[in-house]
Amino acid sequence: MPRRKEQFITGDLYHIIARALDNNLIFKDENDYFRGIFSIYEFNNSKPVSIKERRKTRTRFKKVARARGSGSFEIIEDDNREKMVEILVFSFMPNHIHLLVRQIKDGGISKFMQKIGGGYGMYFNKKYGRRGHVFQNEFKSVRIENDRQLIAVVNYIHANAISLVESNFKEEGIKNTEKVLEFLENKFRWSSLFDYLGKKNFESVTERSFILELLGDLEGCRNLLRDWISYKKVSQNNKELFLED
Repeated sequence: MPRRKEQFITGDLYHIIARALDNNLIFKDENDYFRGIFSIYEFNNSKPVSIKERRKTRTRFKKVARARGSGSFEIIEDDNREKMVEILVFSFMPNHIHLLVRQIKDGGISKFMQKIGGGYGMYFNKKYGRRGHVFQNEFKSVRIENDRQLIAVVNYIHANAISLVESNFKEEGIKNTEKVLEFLENKFRWSSLFDYLGKKNFESVTERSFILELLGDLEGCRNLLRDWISYKKVSQNNKELFLED
């Protein structure tokens, strides 16, 4: 299961990447993405949850998501989890996951990542008839130390899916800015960006007020992402902030 040996500081923010073992695909279809995103909600809970309760919540999640077509995930009214982390930003790629989280319980990040690795891994192995680990044994992490780094990481995570339409953008720059913006803002639903732009998607998964205040609300979030994309590629001097894939 994904894990790290170091102690994470409660109250601090971390950019985390969990990558598939041997760079395999961990999300092969829409149902896998739904299950993965539900997992980061479901397993952000230090309390044991019965299988019956988990199945009931997942059924409701899928029903709402498919009915609205946007993936909208609203179960706030009966949320009695004891959260270990605040999930601020996320993006799910075919072979890895980006998360920006704040640890709110001692040991919370490590336990949270272990539960995701075990829970989603069990689902994936059963569905595809395989055995063994799904994620690499060790996930990557970078502690966020200032607002400049935080803003850059938020934009980087939300822009990570650019590689699905322009695979070499990090090395060669973005060739079609409008195509990239259309993809991120209107087509790629497997991240927290839609919710940061005011479109209901997976709204119960993330805590957004802190980031939105920093970025200047919904319009500020959109403008900062567009400014980030206008730079064409990540500066070589800042790679250590973004955990280059």
